[in-house]
Amino acid sequence: MSTSYIPISCSYYDRLEAWAVRREIVTINYTNSEDGEPQSIQGVIVDLYSKEKAEYLRLNTGETIRLDALQSVNNIPLPSESSCNL
Repeated sequence: MSTSYIPISCSYYDRLEAWAVRREIVTINYTNSEDGEPQSIQGVIVDLYSKEKAEYLRLNTGETIRLDALQSVNNIPLPSESSCNL
């Protein structure tokens, strides 16, 4: 994605961390960064990390997805609020 990163909600990030800790197979629906088309993939979240002011997840399949490209995980859509209220 070449657009500015939009942080996801803290509660959804916490949910992603929980799936990663439990090593659960998740189904992820996201927008492809190259062509903007919707994609779906299954795997285990093995890493959540930040790089160049954006956040990403990496699956055991090797796929890396920028978090603001996520549409839903396990049929749970991202909330409409975008960032944490600290």
